[in-house]
Formats: sequence, C-alpha cells, structure tokens
Amino acid sequence: MGGNDNDGFPMKQGVLIKGRVRLLMKKGHSTFRPRRDGQRKRKTVRGCIVGDDIRVLALTLVKKGECDIEGLTNTDKARMRAPKRATKIRKLVGLTKKDEKVLIRKNVIRRTFTCEAGKKR
Repeated sequence: MGGNDNDGFPMKQGVLIKGRVRLLMKKGHSTFRPRRDGQRKRKTVRGCIVGDDIRVLALTLVKKGECDIEGLTNTDKARMRAPKRATKIRKLVGLTKKDEKVLIRKNVIRRTFTCEAGKKR
C-alpha cells in the first residue's frame, strides 16, 4: 500500500507518523535512486498512517467480501497481458500436461490493435 498527499509527497512504509518527515535516504530505500556511489540525500516523505490530506491511495484487493463494490468487483475486465509460456497457459485454463498442444493454442489470448487509419493489426 502506498500513496501521495496533497502536495505530492510519497507515503513510506515503516514511518509511523501521520504527517511529513525528512529522512536521510541511501541506496536500497524506496523513493530514492542514487546517482553516485555512496550518495545519501535527505528527502521529505509522509508517514504510512492514512489521514484526511491523502490525495492518492494505491491499494490491492486481497480478499473479496460478501458484498460487491460498484464498478470494481462486480464487473469482469479482459486481461491486458496474458501468459505466453505453455505451462502458464495450462495453469490459467486448467489443462494438464498430457493435453494436446492444439488445446493450448486455442486458449492463447491475443490482443487486437487498431491504428489511426482504422485498420486492425
């Protein structure tokens, strides 16, 4: 889980404060990418406690509850990216290794693209 506040400062896991803090970041910390070897920099980050000044929250649905959330869990969306390897296609569709290759080829999910001229690629 993460997010940004009203001014764009990112939330950081492990900072148990509702407001902003200036932390000394080094290589390996989230929200910091060093430009030189051994570089450290003091950056402003938000704590991980959600307050009323949070603008964006990045969440992941872990478990579906009893009721549906309108527009989120009550609709099925097509997969943007599908697996390419045969073993991953088998796992997605529920086939066994003994099934024919033809069944695997039938279950490949392909995307269609339309260019600006309206032609399908």
